[in-house]
Amino acid sequence: MPNLRQAMMGAAGVSTAATFSIWGAGRNDLGGGLGDGTATNRSSPVQMGDKSDWTGFDVGGDYGTGAVNSAGELWTWGRNNYGRLGLGDTTNRSSPTQVGSLTDWAAVSSGASYMMAVKTDGTLWTWGYNSDGQLGVGDTTTYSSPVQVGSLTDWSSAAGALCAICSNVMFAIKTDGTLWAWGNNNSDFGLGLGDTTPRSSPTQSGSVSTWAFVNSTQQTGAAIRTDGTLWTWGNAGNGQLGNGQDSTPASSPIQIGSLTNWSTIKGGGSYFNAVKTDGTFWAWGTNSAGQLGLGDTTVRSSPVQIGSLTDWAKHTCTYTTGGALKTDGTFWTWGGNTYGAQGNGTTTTSSSPAQIGSLTDYLDIGGDNAQMRVTRES
Repeated sequence: MPNLRQAMMGAAGVSTAATFSIWGAGRNDLGGGLGDGTATNRSSPVQMGDKSDWTGFDVGGDYGTGAVNSAGELWTWGRNNYGRLGLGDTTNRSSPTQVGSLTDWAAVSSGASYMMAVKTDGTLWTWGYNSDGQLGVGDTTTYSSPVQVGSLTDWSSAAGALCAICSNVMFAIKTDGTLWAWGNNNSDFGLGLGDTTPRSSPTQSGSVSTWAFVNSTQQTGAAIRTDGTLWTWGNAGNGQLGNGQDSTPASSPIQIGSLTNWSTIKGGGSYFNAVKTDGTFWAWGTNSAGQLGLGDTTVRSSPVQIGSLTDWAKHTCTYTTGGALKTDGTFWTWGGNTYGAQGNGTTTTSSSPAQIGSLTDYLDIGGDNAQMRVTRES
């Protein structure tokens, strides 16, 4: 019989409805984004608040976090520029604070200065900075409280179905498997819609209805289909498209290789890392701080395997720091270590994965800028 950690992570490392506590390391002096009630930077993980009934979370690109608990409540904390915490003001919070009093929230995703969330009824809500229409509500007005995007009730809350990123773009997958994009869309074709026209309302990307997982770096999107194929679009300046070149952007999704065993993908500052269904771990893109985890600082324009192990489960990218969990529940980091984001008690940069502590109860991982988040069994 599987233990609690195995049951929560599942075969592909996806958390279920079981609850957990949230821990973080890294920069904390910009709004208290680690949620521990202080503004003190941390080089080792500290618990965010005293709650241990979380069921989902996401950390954004400007030191803010959103999380949903088992009661269906939405909580946010950290930097609150442009009202990105959804609390009706612009006051920073160094501890988790509930957004309204509703108990029907299902999933949340955090961007640079904005967030989006799906309710249990399948409606989509956004708030925060809106300079490029990234809130998807048809205008460029900034909102400090959640605003509904249209009236549809078919937005998916499944793991990997929402992506808010720091380049003022958002991606979401509907329950019918279609992919939608909106927000900034400069000359790098960041939305993958075949042009450079910004969108202030969700626009479907192509006609395919088999999208399963979506994520993004700065102006480069990536997604996995239900058949296990990997697709990217947008900026190629640092090899982050993964198609073997680093110059020509892709205006629409292009397939990377012919393999059909990709499971999950995460983007950081112009790089990606991804796990395959066989438990192998891969990375490509910029590598100035060793964030690809390959033991060097060489840029890669095609996916390269990190080591030879086959026990990787969950993973993440911050701006220059990589992190991952193995199937045994251990926590590993590498790359840039500004403000102690690796969580290893130092600020020393490294280019290969190293285990953080000896605990084996880690369940999920996320991060952005100079912060790393992990969750642990309640």
